[in-house]
Amino acid sequence: MKKQSNLLLAFFFLLSPLGVMAQGAPQAFSLQQSIDYALQNRASLKIARNQQDIDKAKVGEIRAMGLPQIDAAADLGKNVIQQKSFLPAEFFQDPDNPNAPEPGTFVPVVFTPQYTGNAAITASQLLFDGSYLIGLKAAKTYTELSRKTTEQNEIDVVEQVTKAYYSVLVSRERMALLNQNLNRLDTLLKQTQVMFDNGVAEKLDVDRLRVTYNNLKVEKQKTERLLTLGEDLLKFQMGMPQKEQIALTDSLSEVQVDMAKASRNGFNYSNRIEYSVLETQRDLAMLNLRNIRSGYLPKLYLNGRYGYVAANNDFSEMTRSRNWFDFAYVGLGLQVPIFDGLRKHYQVQQSRLTLENAKLGFESLEQGIDLELEQASTDLTNSLDVLASQRENLELAEEIARVSKIKFQEGVGSNLEVVTAETDLRQAQTNYYAAMYDALIAKVNLDKATGTLLTK
Repeated sequence: MKKQSNLLLAFFFLLSPLGVMAQGAPQAFSLQQSIDYALQNRASLKIARNQQDIDKAKVGEIRAMGLPQIDAAADLGKNVIQQKSFLPAEFFQDPDNPNAPEPGTFVPVVFTPQYTGNAAITASQLLFDGSYLIGLKAAKTYTELSRKTTEQNEIDVVEQVTKAYYSVLVSRERMALLNQNLNRLDTLLKQTQVMFDNGVAEKLDVDRLRVTYNNLKVEKQKTERLLTLGEDLLKFQMGMPQKEQIALTDSLSEVQVDMAKASRNGFNYSNRIEYSVLETQRDLAMLNLRNIRSGYLPKLYLNGRYGYVAANNDFSEMTRSRNWFDFAYVGLGLQVPIFDGLRKHYQVQQSRLTLENAKLGFESLEQGIDLELEQASTDLTNSLDVLASQRENLELAEEIARVSKIKFQEGVGSNLEVVTAETDLRQAQTNYYAAMYDALIAKVNLDKATGTLLTK
């Protein structure tokens, strides 16, 4: 019996709020903490950083071409069928030998031993290669491009997390207001029911309030689902498992909208990561052109070999050190390009056009940034104007709803006025929070347009 009681207690504990918290308490995040978490855990950023490490390894691969190249090789084998060489019959003429081959013919002779072996170390060192020298410079620039690409991905993640975070903040504020509305309507509905029971109010008054109350409950349920969906989206943007619980510590009152950023004074195109990426791509295009032109220059190598060689018809003799003879070679190798069918000529043409396109891209990008700045600034200005107007409308709707309720309770107002006021209030609240969300999104867009969204 005691065991069953313990099981029941454990069961009720798991179902209780304390039991839920024991299973996994929500993790609290401010906006900055959410961004930091996303920058560390977002899978797409991990992939980008892995690609950055891959690019660094490619740079090391290019650098390795200029270091000494050393190889060792050994070979030991048996000539199962020994290759024969042919010598003129005149080499074997002997007047005293009646079996001597006839002049004008060839005699097969075996020069190859049955067993041969060799072991050698080969080394080479690049002394001069114009393409390699330019490749080293391009490798550093390529690494910089990889880093900037990762930073561009980070900015995109910061934008996505910030917008998702603001969406949840707005939904939570709206949920809190809906709860207040429900409590107020519930109180008014109960009071009207008492008035009806006492013959002061009509049943129609109760029914109207109940319809309004039920509609508000449905709206609350929809907002709860949207809030859950918004939290799931935020966790996705942060790279957090969906099963984890999350709690937001920031509030809308703490969000500062700086209209000073809407000014073009002091703005520099290089603040935008896209502009910086294009600069690096232009540098790579210039280096690529120089690299192709360097292909007309000669290449100089230092080569060397050292090893041992042995040959014998008896395998046991191959194991004796006295039958192995060393050899060594040191020399320079020079490669001079003479004619390649105009291949590099056409490569130079392509590279020149690629470089020209990269330079033309600045003009197009600057125009796009100008338009984006103007649009983001205008959107934020308009959003703040709309937000101020909707805030005033909300305050008026709240006052109208308050006065309508008092008038109805004192018997100088109609129930229809109360219902209409509540409906208008709910619409004003919806418009206000929609305007607030639009203003926050416009703020994020302006921060991105000015290149200040991600500050390290």
